[in-house]
Amino acid sequence: MNKINKLFAEQKQNGRKLLSLYFCAGCPTVEGTGNVIRAMEQNGIDMVEVGMPFSDPLADGPVIQSAGTVALKNGMTTDKLFSQLAELKDDVRIPLVWMGYLNIVMHYGYEAFFSRCAEVGISGVIIPDLPFEDYLKEVKPIADSYDIRVIMMITPETSEERIRWIDDHTDGFIYMVSSASITGAQSEFDNAKQAYFKRIDDMRLKNPRMIGFGISNRQTLQSAQDHAAGAIIGSKFVTLLRESGDAEEAINQLFKAIS
Repeated sequence: MNKINKLFAEQKQNGRKLLSLYFCAGCPTVEGTGNVIRAMEQNGIDMVEVGMPFSDPLADGPVIQSAGTVALKNGMTTDKLFSQLAELKDDVRIPLVWMGYLNIVMHYGYEAFFSRCAEVGISGVIIPDLPFEDYLKEVKPIADSYDIRVIMMITPETSEERIRWIDDHTDGFIYMVSSASITGAQSEFDNAKQAYFKRIDDMRLKNPRMIGFGISNRQTLQSAQDHAAGAIIGSKFVTLLRESGDAEEAINQLFKAIS
């Protein structure tokens, strides 16, 4: 069974809320990927989003954009990241989700990309600028053949019709973006976001949902976990990792912020 599906099947049984962390591969150091992922697993993180830096990251806020710039200057490449993940494959049990932009995947070639993902232990991919129609026609058949889950995002502006279409044609989980803006920490989720969370919750989708964008403290984490299977934290952790330069310390500081 795909590790993502296994994780959410267990979550459905035990009801424990999940926590996934995002980091940008290659930042603060190009060789730190393994240390960051191992530290996350050892500290009870349920799933890891491994960000592949890109020169034009449309959905990313200034924190992740800056981290991507550092990573590219450090020499991070798609092949280097794949090689690093291959070294972890037999040691890491939690799901790894590759997150990056469509240009990277197309340049690599769909078949070669998903084949390599399977080889190095990637369970899912998030491609924010992948059109859903292209996903259905070109990407899904190849991803399915390698048992890779393609995770789609929804926002407060996504129509109910499209949400149900996504729910019907994807597997794994739905990435529920807290707002239509770029990534970045927020101190709280306002009434409009709370209403959005409840609206989607009331749709009773078949796929579990993870809420991300803006989660940085106990209040935002609690709001996300109240309306989904769990939460995804990105910018806050990326900031802490760059400040400390040490994954263990960054995770400890994050736990303090969200406790």
